[in-house]
Formats: sequence, structure tokens, C-alpha cells
Amino acid sequence: MPNTPSATQPWAALFDMDGVLIANTDFHINAWLQFARQHNRPLTRDLYVEHINGRVAADAMAYVFKRPISPNELSVLTEEKEAIYRELYRPFRQPTPGLLEFLAALRAQSVKLAVGTSAPESNVLFTLDELPLRPYFDAVVDASMVHRGKPDPEIYLTAAQRVGIEPNRCVVFEDALAGIEAGLRAGMNVVALATTHTHDELADTGASLIVDDFTELSVDTVKALID
Repeated sequence: MPNTPSATQPWAALFDMDGVLIANTDFHINAWLQFARQHNRPLTRDLYVEHINGRVAADAMAYVFKRPISPNELSVLTEEKEAIYRELYRPFRQPTPGLLEFLAALRAQSVKLAVGTSAPESNVLFTLDELPLRPYFDAVVDASMVHRGKPDPEIYLTAAQRVGIEPNRCVVFEDALAGIEAGLRAGMNVVALATTHTHDELADTGASLIVDDFTELSVDTVKALID
């Protein structure tokens, strides 16, 4: 029997980094809270989840300081905050459960893989190169490569373009509400990981699947979302 078009048509898996490739949300929250305290700015966990998680540094810093941040100041403040995060997380750094096996299974079936992250380049190096995860991916798009942060779809549309796959043949893996919205606005299916939000909090986001980690996924299960 000849293959159907859906059986042979290529597809791509696009991954957020923080909270997806690594389950580091609590460390980012603690780093933001420590950073805010040092600058005498009010910030709570709930405010982080609502206004900062998944967003690019320019938007996050503008929220914390309640004013526009110049590019030079943004660079200094971002690295200050990220240095706190890396110090907190380095002893605990590891891939999300099931990730390496899942990535290997995707590559074995020639699925295109890309990262679309709001993180700065320093954190991308800290995560993708030091673990190391970068060899699994065909493309990496970070905050410096887009003009508009999540929930704008630009980052995932750019990632899809980099791997040469149409948006409707892409599946996004996200933990943040802004990131889920970005994937959906890009015309992609989204798998939500409950590393930052609960299953109940993710239930009405429009995500096609909600899982705790990658041990709950198979290539066939994900591919079925776009076939």
C-alpha cells in the first residue's frame, strides 16, 4: 500500500528551553525575587508567573521597574539577574525527565528539532552547551534573534522557518502561558508541560496535550496531533 501524504510529509518539534528542556522554573522565580529585593522592587511568585514567565528580558525588566529600560541598562540588569539564576541552578542542572530519550527518538525518525527561547544567549550557552543538548537541535532561536517576544508568535515562526517546515506541521512544547499563546498564534499545535502551572491552570489554554514531563510522550502520540 502506498504511503499517505501525512506519513511522508516532514514535521518539526519546537521546544521552549526554560521549564521545558530543563525543569528550572523555581530557580528562575527565586532568582527574580532575589534580584527584585536587591533593587527594592516589589515582586511575588504570582506576579512572576503572570507577568514575567516566558517573556523576553525587555518586557520583564520594564514590568519590574515600571518604566522603559534602555538597551545598555537592559544588558547590565539582565546579566545581573541571570548570574543569580545560574549560581542557584548550577548544582541542580539536568534535563527534564524523559527528554533525552524523546529527543533521540525524534531524531531517529528524522523529525526536525528547534529551540525557541526567550532566554538570553548566556543562558542558552549555560543550558544547551554545558549539559550538552545543542547537538540534538537543527536550529536555536533566542531572544536576540526576534523583535517581539512571546506571546507574539515571531519566535516560533522564525524557528519553523529555520528548519524549513510549515507552521501547521510543527508541534510546540511549552510551559508558560505566554509561550503557549505564541505557539497557537503561530498556527501550531502545542503540548503543555506542567512544570510551572498545574494541569487545571493549563486546561483552558488551547494546548492539545498536557503532560508532567517527556516520559509521558511518544513520537507517535505527538505526530498524531498534526496528521
